Amino acid sequence: MPLYVKTPIIDLHLGQGRTVQCKMEAYQPSGSFKLRGIENLMKRALADGAERFVSSSGGNAGLSAAYAGRKLGMGVTVVVPQTTPPFIVGRLEEEGAKATVHGESWDEAHTYALSLINKNTAYVPPFDHPKLWEGHATIVDELKQQCTEKPDLIVLSVGGGGLLCGVVEGLVRNGWENTHILAVETGGAASLYKSVQEGRLVTLTAIESIATSLGAKKVTAKALEYAQQYNVTPYLVTDEAAMRACVLFADASRTLVEPACGASLSVLYDDPRITETYRNIVVIVCGGA
Repeated sequence: MPLYVKTPIIDLHLGQGRTVQCKMEAYQPSGSFKLRGIENLMKRALADGAERFVSSSGGNAGLSAAYAGRKLGMGVTVVVPQTTPPFIVGRLEEEGAKATVHGESWDEAHTYALSLINKNTAYVPPFDHPKLWEGHATIVDELKQQCTEKPDLIVLSVGGGGLLCGVVEGLVRNGWENTHILAVETGGAASLYKSVQEGRLVTLTAIESIATSLGAKKVTAKALEYAQQYNVTPYLVTDEAAMRACVLFADASRTLVEPACGASLSVLYDDPRITETYRNIVVIVCGGA
């Protein structure tokens, strides 16, 4: 049995003559879509002889690794940056993980986590691994069963690009390659947007956004490759728009999500012109940890 759950889709009524459905990944046991890919990676590593896991995270990936480790009966160390809220550190410890705070950004936490790896320990990155993308692609497998019509637009948030890669791979394996993707970031965490603009991987000097779950200074190279190869449009919103969308979505759905997730939702609330040419829209409500 998988550790992740098949999440529902709910209608979002915006009165714009379109079908908007939300794929509620915030309902995963760990609080985000990350569990799909991390479970896949950890189970593969266990089959290859791993005895312990180390992860680095801005929050959601670590919570998923900690949850999966507890369910699988394996020890997990999670390295988080100083921007991680104390309550997240507490939740990691409640799941039985060892939480270590290191560095001012995820990139520094990631470097330190790599130094903890030995021959019996497997590293669980938050977004940059094919097994993660393979697991995240199950979101589209479920949409294929749940949607009465093929979506012509999927809206999702981008941090390091793992969700984007998984959704692209899911679209391809389900024959939905012509479905467009709107890849949303906040202006202070725009690593994909700037990379697509310049046609090369760009490393940000700093993360300047309240949406700390989007706080990767550089996206995975595969995310840039997929953005250039498929129907992917990068898009930026403000922190204020992301936070406002969290409040509006809580009123509409009785579910509180974090600003990283609000970034995607804000596109629907703030500027309908961005999506006005699409009739069947799915938003990945990625998490609320």
